[in-house]
Amino acid sequence: MIARLDGTVLSAAGGRLVVGVGGVGLSVAVTPQCSLAAREGQRIALRTALVVREDELSLYGFETDAELEAFDLLRGVSGVGPKSALGVLAHLAPDALARAVEGADERAFKAVSGIGPKTAKLIILQLTGKVHAAAVVPTAAAPDARADVLVALTGLGWPERSSVEAIDRAVAVAPEAAASTGTLLRAALAILGPGGRA
Repeated sequence: MIARLDGTVLSAAGGRLVVGVGGVGLSVAVTPQCSLAAREGQRIALRTALVVREDELSLYGFETDAELEAFDLLRGVSGVGPKSALGVLAHLAPDALARAVEGADERAFKAVSGIGPKTAKLIILQLTGKVHAAAVVPTAAAPDARADVLVALTGLGWPERSSVEAIDRAVAVAPEAAASTGTLLRAALAILGPGGRA
């Protein structure tokens, strides 16, 4: 079982990193936020989950223990595979996921590809009592977070104007989205939706 990687980023593209460890390059599936933040040549430490199937071994990497724990919980839900679980975490940070579950908010999963209303209900039902949101909620995004998210969104192909509007709406609708660059990016992506790309 590979539980952690501590190495050098050899490449970063889409939702995948290649991390060099001991002369071996390991391909790791990560959230878009993690991939965007990674730079070739930098050191990186990831908590990992190795998913074993008959025809392949897949490695999923996370920057925090909370993300890995949420990933494992999501995979335990009927109908949610590792790719769908990673997709949920691309849109909902662990705290946001916990709030969606605690509030029985099915709409929070609407922007997640492959998660329909039925699966959203199952996630809420099966994770109730297993995830808990942090009590402290920030009220405003740091200027640096806004700037980083704007760069990320325009880099992904969205127009600057639409990106700025999505960031503003994300902070206005859900102040907790301002907790960090990654959280704010998830919230803005959820607002832009799969069809928002230019």
